[in-house]
Amino acid sequence: MASARQAAPATDAAAALLGRLVERGVRHIVVSPGSRSQALALVAAELEARGLASVHVRIDERVAGFTALGIGRESRMPAVVLCTSGTAVANLLPAALEAHHAGVPMLLLTADRPPELRGVGANQTTRQPGMFAPSVRFETDLPVPCETDDDGAGEQSEMLRAVADEALAAALGAGTRQAGPVHLNLPYREPLAGTLPDWLGAPTTTLTAADPGPDDAPAPPVVEQRLSGALYQGGGGIGESDLPSDPDLDPHVLERGPRTVVVAGADAGAAAEALAHAGGWPLVAEIVSGARFGRNLVHGYRALLADADLGGRIERAIVFGHPTLSREVTALLSRPDVEVYAVRGPGEPLNLNDATTAVDAVIAAVGDQDREWFGAWMRASRAAAVDLAPAAPDADALASAVPKERLGAIAAELGVLRAPIDRATLVDAVWRATWPHDRLLFASSRLVRVADQVLAGKKVPVHANRGLAGIDGTIATGLGIALTSQSTGGAGVTRVVIGDLALLHDAGALLQPAGEPAPRIQVIVGNDGGGTIFDGLEVAQTASAAAMDRVLYTPQNVRVDLLAAAYGWEYVRATTRTELDQALVAPVSGRQLIEVALAR
Repeated sequence: MASARQAAPATDAAAALLGRLVERGVRHIVVSPGSRSQALALVAAELEARGLASVHVRIDERVAGFTALGIGRESRMPAVVLCTSGTAVANLLPAALEAHHAGVPMLLLTADRPPELRGVGANQTTRQPGMFAPSVRFETDLPVPCETDDDGAGEQSEMLRAVADEALAAALGAGTRQAGPVHLNLPYREPLAGTLPDWLGAPTTTLTAADPGPDDAPAPPVVEQRLSGALYQGGGGIGESDLPSDPDLDPHVLERGPRTVVVAGADAGAAAEALAHAGGWPLVAEIVSGARFGRNLVHGYRALLADADLGGRIERAIVFGHPTLSREVTALLSRPDVEVYAVRGPGEPLNLNDATTAVDAVIAAVGDQDREWFGAWMRASRAAAVDLAPAAPDADALASAVPKERLGAIAAELGVLRAPIDRATLVDAVWRATWPHDRLLFASSRLVRVADQVLAGKKVPVHANRGLAGIDGTIATGLGIALTSQSTGGAGVTRVVIGDLALLHDAGALLQPAGEPAPRIQVIVGNDGGGTIFDGLEVAQTASAAAMDRVLYTPQNVRVDLLAAAYGWEYVRATTRTELDQALVAPVSGRQLIEVALAR
């Protein structure tokens, strides 16, 4: 005779909630272990064991949050993050803020003490409800589970499934224009875990109430729910929460006439290039835009925007995405004499000049293109283009019968092979090695700005955490991208271009529990011994060298090879362009850290 199930309300509630999210399409669950969240974690493990979801265990909640961010970036579906109470919850805030500002879907499920233990000095207890309020699309502090459910049809289970539906819809931006994070706070009482219910993972159906009969009581009045989160609060939110118009039915028509440029910021996507092509307008595309390709692309755009005969004559700018990499673009979009249209997309609405018009979609009006305007930009662009490819070998000299000519050619070739790597060479090598089946992630470091200045056009998938442009969580984000893009057998390598301080800031992300799949990922570290990005800021002109080193530059001499060894990553050191090229094109089977020493 089978023993009775040791049921616990916490476990049955977790089964209803997580089971519904997985049923609705959530495929990744990131777990940071903890006592109060054990029911959620054990349900997640069972869902993975049944092949219904992938679980990723991270001991650091900040790493867990950014791993989920990377998953959401790549898949555009939210990953679930599970954690225990207290400071564990607060460690999710950086990733939640980036998800908010970048419009990345994410589901934060935080375990908590029950209400009677809040505010009385109980261990590991703080005020978790409302912790993410300015940044989330939806949040709720759920009631403590108080019943077990033997068949999965109980009132509590149905309520939690409804909450799961609402949370997923909010994370994906339903009813608004913006995807983003959602916070479900989940208080539990002991016992914190029990036997898993038999119905876990079974498909559920939503029951539809029949029409009321003549003897039925009248339906209770519908009480409008007071929604919480950034969409519905003044200050710091993402703006308008009204339903968007259908872009296909009501696009804004851009009339011919004004001298126009198309600006593509972070996460702009291919739509920016398509509009520039259709309109015959110059395309200013950041390296992290996903729009840096096509015949309308402007090379060296910073200098050209500062040119009075080009940038100074702009009358209209059409903006996609979130421009963050150059002061010249910011200055352009802040000008009162420039008509700015910002296409709504992930994150906060753009309005730097206090007169920007937000639109859901744009199309170019039929008419003649301004060939003089476009031609002037393209001529200047060609002149500003940078070719970083090594010079081709002098075949004639190498084959010459004259010893002096042959030896000179050989010396020139050896010079190319042995030349040290600078920042431009590094980003160029990575750019050339990356193809559409790969993924490329730029950290917020000096290297992304160099890449933005020198790299040519290429249609490859590029990511960057430019919502807030912090240096935190870059490796974790890259791992999330890699895990997602390769989860169904996809080819390619995820490459992360990162500075040394950004690497050290997220070193904990290098840790992966034994037994988890190791994605194909290369973390390429440009190591210049500190935060040299400050060398290009105004402070470098006034501060003493000692002060720069002490409070800004942050010099470091970490042994990156030993760091890689400690976390079980393959380590490669590249000192020449040839060595770097070989490392980038060699087969990658797992996690690889490539260190490139750079001069300050």
